Amino acid sequence: MAAQAMQELDVGVIPVCDGDRLVGIVTDRDIVVRCVAQGRQVDNTRLNDVMSSGTCWCFEDQPVDEAMVQMGEAQIRRLPVVDRNRHLVGIVSLGDVAVKADADRAGEALESISEPAEPDRSGQSQASGAAGGGSASGQPRRSPA
Repeated sequence: MAAQAMQELDVGVIPVCDGDRLVGIVTDRDIVVRCVAQGRQVDNTRLNDVMSSGTCWCFEDQPVDEAMVQMGEAQIRRLPVVDRNRHLVGIVSLGDVAVKADADRAGEALESISEPAEPDRSGQSQASGAAGGGSASGQPRRSPA
């Protein structure tokens, strides 16, 4: 259902709420990596199983500069926006800032967001081999002691 909503709205992220309170977000990438690539049935997989929880967010009256710093530090391109009662009121994207506010700020945030990071591949399928975090032999890799 989330993927259908993304298609209808022409977006790549959907906030996940309990009522009007934000509990996480799910992206098109989350669905592919945490559901499809793991061989799960899309129709039977719950959002709780694929969404990103512990989501970063900002307040609607927070300065744009602060939101851009948060996005850079968390290496994310979209940031949910809540009111002072922590009710979801929207999502600000790096593209929104570039188009509507300040392209220089967006460029600085993009630089931070795009810094290489060491991905956590511990939950990935061994079927993807070395490219997906598994070993070419199909045996799990061990961390150096």
